[in-house]
Amino acid sequence: MQDAVKPLSDLTPGQSGRVAAVGGSTGLRQRLIAMGVTPGAWLIVRKYAPLGDPMEINIRNYALSIRRKDARDILVDTRQEPVS
Repeated sequence: MQDAVKPLSDLTPGQSGRVAAVGGSTGLRQRLIAMGVTPGAWLIVRKYAPLGDPMEINIRNYALSIRRKDARDILVDTRQEPVS
């Protein structure tokens, strides 16, 4: 069985999961948290730009574009289902 917790940058369009952890530098972490990327938040990968960067995700009912470099610091648990 593949690891269910993986970097957001490894997910493909259509895959979803719950944010497990937000890493990176203090500045990056603060910026991501300010944009709503917090542990426990549900997200889905919508698409990648034509050259592969940035990627677009839906989180907290809005679309967010994020660089793949930054997405590597966001761990996502793909086993969990959204809570209705």
